[in-house]
Amino acid sequence: MASIQAIKNEMQTEETPTVNVEKRFKIWIASLILLMVVGGGAIAYRAIEGLAVTNLNNFVPWGAWVAFYIFFVGLSAGAFLLSTLIFVFGMYQYEKVGRYALFTALVCMIVALTFILLDLGRMDRAFNAMTYWNVISILSWEVRFYLIYKVLLATELWFAMRKDLIILAMENKGWKGKLSKFLALGSTDISKEAVKKDHRWMKILGIIGIPIAIIGVHGGTGTLFAAVAAQPYWNTPLFPIIFVVSALVSGTALLIAMYVIQRKARGLDVDLPMVKALSTLMIFFLVIDLGLEFYEFLVAGLSQKPDKMAVLSVMFTGPYSWSFWGVQLFLGAVVPIFLVMSKRTNKSVGTLAIAAVLVVIGIIGVRFNIVVPTQIIHPLKWMPEGYYAPNLIEWLSSVGVVAMGLLIYSMGAKALPLEVSDEEVMDHV
Repeated sequence: MASIQAIKNEMQTEETPTVNVEKRFKIWIASLILLMVVGGGAIAYRAIEGLAVTNLNNFVPWGAWVAFYIFFVGLSAGAFLLSTLIFVFGMYQYEKVGRYALFTALVCMIVALTFILLDLGRMDRAFNAMTYWNVISILSWEVRFYLIYKVLLATELWFAMRKDLIILAMENKGWKGKLSKFLALGSTDISKEAVKKDHRWMKILGIIGIPIAIIGVHGGTGTLFAAVAAQPYWNTPLFPIIFVVSALVSGTALLIAMYVIQRKARGLDVDLPMVKALSTLMIFFLVIDLGLEFYEFLVAGLSQKPDKMAVLSVMFTGPYSWSFWGVQLFLGAVVPIFLVMSKRTNKSVGTLAIAAVLVVIGIIGVRFNIVVPTQIIHPLKWMPEGYYAPNLIEWLSSVGVVAMGLLIYSMGAKALPLEVSDEEVMDHV
């Protein structure tokens, strides 16, 4: 009897973590659905009443939604470019986050395009940019690049998961197995030759995707701003390059944070050497980004042009200076660099995850500083300075869209075979 009771106690001990993880996951999903409902109400109100219910005005026609749009486009491009280091350039030491990178890139693009949809005065005309093609319009090219990019991401992710989808369909008879069978699209070959062909296609798609992500997606988003001659701060050839580099920063940071948080939440081990290597890569990209921003400010200051000096004055000493000095530089750069480079702190997974989260927050500050403070100073001298702060409708809508993205990611991470085993990594290293 004693031995039977011991076995029961052992079984209960093994089952408890799984039960706790499932309970936390259900609470997390319920919370996201609640936030989506609240945000959906705000979005419906905005759709009915128009942009008049926001704080957007003639001085600042682009606000928080545009800032979030370029932020999530950057996250997507950065995550995808990180995946190319693995699948194109053979840096398989990062392969554990390879599929997550592709899936994250796809989800972030969905979120980004939802944000820009909210910002349209007439949301029902969203597809006009596809219907009517002006070949000299950057926006017309952008929407086409976005469509091609999303198809490319989905296709490359399918090749990355194909073998595991087939195996999951054969081994799991529940909803996950049925979903995997559907997503496998009738494919049944799991031979080594078929897997090699998958990797060859992933490499081809990754190579095709690099110029699309750099020039067409996030570099193109930067070009949308750089082509606005009426805004002196945006109107610089350096802008598209800065967008791409900051995308690498934010994309790497997001993957680190999501990987660590997800593994910890599920009670799984975290690959500390990989996280440290990714964190170092993140800081490398961050330092390059800071260097580009330094030269951007230096050249603008040395020019002594009144319009550029006015923008720098607002950014450095105006009502949004807290965002530049506090969020963008201190929280988003100084603290993460210290945490990752210090030997005292870079041995802790939790500390490295905090550094990654701070970098993501810092890039949000960068996007906000690009969009909002620069519009306060109007090039027409007779117009007074404007002011803008997102109101409750804008915040609730934003929370709802982000919750939607997190819900898609959470359900996808649970249903799809995004995990890569140590054995698979060792086969490629």
